[in-house]
Amino acid sequence: MSADVEGRWAEIFGPKYLAATIILCLGVALLAFNAFLSSTALPTAVNELDGVELIAWATTLYLVFAIVGGAGAVMVKQRLGSRWALIAMAVVFLIGTLVAASAGTMSQVLIGRAIQGLGEGVVAALCFALIPELFPNRLVPKVFGMQAVIWAIAAFGGPAGAGALTEFVSWRAAFLVNVPFVVVFCLMVALVVPNSAASDTRSGFPGVRLLAIGGGILLVAIASVLPAPQAFGLVGVAILALIFAIWLDRRSASPLTPSGAFWSNTALGPGFWVVLLMPVAGAVTAVYLVMLLQQLWGFGPTLAGAVGAVMAVAWSLSSVAVANVRKRSTRAVLIRLGPVFLAIGISGVLCGLIFTLPPLLIVSQLLIGMGFGMSNGYIMLTLIETTSDAERDRTSALIPTTQSAGNAIGAAIAGLAANTAGYAVATTKEEVLTAIIPLFATGSIIAAIAAMTALAMVRRVAPAPILGEAQVAEAA
Repeated sequence: MSADVEGRWAEIFGPKYLAATIILCLGVALLAFNAFLSSTALPTAVNELDGVELIAWATTLYLVFAIVGGAGAVMVKQRLGSRWALIAMAVVFLIGTLVAASAGTMSQVLIGRAIQGLGEGVVAALCFALIPELFPNRLVPKVFGMQAVIWAIAAFGGPAGAGALTEFVSWRAAFLVNVPFVVVFCLMVALVVPNSAASDTRSGFPGVRLLAIGGGILLVAIASVLPAPQAFGLVGVAILALIFAIWLDRRSASPLTPSGAFWSNTALGPGFWVVLLMPVAGAVTAVYLVMLLQQLWGFGPTLAGAVGAVMAVAWSLSSVAVANVRKRSTRAVLIRLGPVFLAIGISGVLCGLIFTLPPLLIVSQLLIGMGFGMSNGYIMLTLIETTSDAERDRTSALIPTTQSAGNAIGAAIAGLAANTAGYAVATTKEEVLTAIIPLFATGSIIAAIAAMTALAMVRRVAPAPILGEAQVAEAA
């Protein structure tokens, strides 16, 4: 079989797909760079604006509104069409950026971050929805691999660039870096994305569902900073709110999610649980590792950040390395192994910290990154391929929204586990190490559950060849 049929890396950068690749990379870059730019610039901003106690809310509100935006992305596309939906929500993101960058009070920063999150949530979801529209299935793994590379570049370049801008110019300049990204993105969308007509279908605004989703995630975030009894009660209320949102969506004539997501006898049932649970588990190291390296090993911020970024590099390299896999059996193995590597890696990081073994910690970080990189693209591709054409937009848009929800829930669960174990009041290295054991154990258990769910997912994928005769003839 020819390389053309299999798909080559050069194709996504060739004349036919280059513009689409640039658009999707810019859409991911808006999210990736903004995450690292803002996290680096915010400490200086809150000190200047006397809002240190509100710094966590700058991230929490961003994530909550991003999840709400992602949940409503398909509705926005139906009403405006792909091109104008992307441009309009990129402008919303730009407005949020300008509000935050010009802030005179911390309240204004929070408002700007919320607007940023709403715009970026829709943009990210629609970019995912465009992948099966703009690329054939044989190139989709390479598109996901390219997106992983963007995240790795952001992980290294974002903090360094934002740090330099904040130190030598202003924290406001670090926010304003988003402006040229948005301008170029809008121009490329106007030139390349098809001007699909808005849908004739008109349904009521899903305000109750979006409120329940956003409120549920927000309650989980609040729970992470409360004492254990109140925190567990709030988590229970949050779970009920999210279940209520899903129940309402199942009964709606215009659902926000594809039928079968999270529960069904198809791959969509367990598949979306894998998409959710892996970032929930990974949040343990994402939130705490850099801080722990400084507390326990005396690393400076730069060295600790570099060790933390090893995971992102491994994610990108492994994603690129497996992008040429065509056999469904091999893809199924990668999907099953991803959460297993994640569970082993989280446990290895804990052992590395306890026994002061930097090589073990580095190898474990590599395993965590490889766990995400080897499986992420094929989990997403399987979900897209399993969905009917009528619901493909909903499936594609729900993937980044679910990942964002996983990151938010994971950070909250990690905070709850750490605080319940006494991490916040630990003063000695021994006390810190004792407190983080339940934290990492929680992450490992969640990753193990994701591994079992991934096994159920691949068992429910209908066996079929990667390329049929008609597809081969068309590709050739």
